Amino acid sequence: MADKTHLSIRMDEKLHDKFRYVAGAEGRSMSGQILYLIQKCVRDFEKEHGPIPEDELK
Repeated sequence: MADKTHLSIRMDEKLHDKFRYVAGAEGRSMSGQILYLIQKCVRDFEKEHGPIPEDELK
């Protein structure tokens, strides 16, 4: 299993509450929803531009 990295973001309370609602409606925790959206973003990018080369990471 790959190492995990922590990501912290700040948002106002109203956005936080709305995002928690959306995540729950999708059957995910807030962390799960964020991870899902990040993975979708990367998939969509790679679909349009091709795979991101491993040697360009970090």
